[in-house]
Amino acid sequence: MAADGGKARSGGLVPSRSGFPWLTRVVWQVEMVDLSGQEPVLDGVGETALWTLYHRSLAARDPACGLADPKALELVQALDHPFTRRFGTDNRGWARGTAVRARCYDREMRAFLARHPRGTVVCLGEGLETQFWRVDNGTVQWLGVELAESAALRRRLLPDTDRRRTLTGSLLDERWMREVDASDGVLLLAQGVLMYVAWDRVRALVEVCAERFPGAGLVFDTPPAWFAAGTARGRFRYPAGYRPPSMLWGMTPARLRELRGLPGVAAAIPVRVPRGAGLWWGRVVPAVDRVPVLRSYGPLSVTRLLFELVPRPAGPPPHDLHEDSL
Repeated sequence: MAADGGKARSGGLVPSRSGFPWLTRVVWQVEMVDLSGQEPVLDGVGETALWTLYHRSLAARDPACGLADPKALELVQALDHPFTRRFGTDNRGWARGTAVRARCYDREMRAFLARHPRGTVVCLGEGLETQFWRVDNGTVQWLGVELAESAALRRRLLPDTDRRRTLTGSLLDERWMREVDASDGVLLLAQGVLMYVAWDRVRALVEVCAERFPGAGLVFDTPPAWFAAGTARGRFRYPAGYRPPSMLWGMTPARLRELRGLPGVAAAIPVRVPRGAGLWWGRVVPAVDRVPVLRSYGPLSVTRLLFELVPRPAGPPPHDLHEDSL
């Protein structure tokens, strides 16, 4: 995950005075040293990167999940982390759901690359995601934005190349936006991060991106409200001890309408859930997802925003972006 402002760091981005200091309140605690024989210590929201990586690796071992992700298997082997002790062993259902979610994002990415083969993908809070290796077409430009500790961990495991870079900075530090080459199309991804940011801040991020990247798209997780409430109540605690962090909001029809009405947003479209493995993910969830009145009750939701090609006249920034309003 990526969410940090504040002090300048060598090789990273320096938050501008017009940046977004509120995002320093999104906690991503990582302590990472030499990977050989060392364990990454993550806390709170940051640990979801390991949870997701582990369950993708489980899905990659199960042909029924339809997710080929050898890089996830490689990373799990490279990290000295007690995955099974922390997350348990009876994880087939979660792994299948993780595979469906990953395939949602991969399908969106492949559709974008079909239209913009040399386009730029920006991953906000990429964590230990391995999507690049699942969808790379040989010409895409890939940019990740991470916290300093997260970026260091990612670079150790997945060193930068001429087409794939990891920048150090906040999701809403405007300097990463200046690094984006928008000449061949832009797609923004925010997997597993925005549900841990207050809803009004999410709206502010959308408005800024719509203004800076007209004609681009933003794909992000929009967990249903009942699921987000369940994390706050601790309903998803694992027998092995892991408890997912509390999500700050969940998607509702009213919030979807709200997104559609934001300046610069041309459309807000729920991403269709593909068929997964087993009865639940293969039949029940896709069937629920195809009925609009039932969609908000399903366990998985990803939304695609399309930004207007010609941005509306710029006005003053939303009041909740000002530091004195925090």
